Amino acid sequence: MTKTIYKASAVLILIAAIAYLFIPYYAAWLMAVGVLAFSITTVMSPYPGRSVRGKRLHNFQVFSCMLMFVAVYFMFENNNLWALAMLIASVFLIYSSSLIYGEYEKEQRE
Repeated sequence: MTKTIYKASAVLILIAAIAYLFIPYYAAWLMAVGVLAFSITTVMSPYPGRSVRGKRLHNFQVFSCMLMFVAVYFMFENNNLWALAMLIASVFLIYSSSLIYGEYEKEQRE
């Protein structure tokens, strides 16, 4: 169930980012709902291992969720800096997501 919400909220964030070009008011609300669901699922599924690096990577994911909330705030203020905040958040999220599974597999082998 959590993975379904995680994926659906990620798609909702993407749709809201595109919809901001046409209907900024409703797109900001869509983004807020998507980021809220995405953040809740991220926080409720912590790193399962004991590695300090894995926990740090999970903290990067939580930090990227906070940056997404900053982007939502900028969307509500009609400030185009929301795109920059979302871009930085996505870089942190892609970095941490790509390395966290490898770290967990490495920990399981040891």
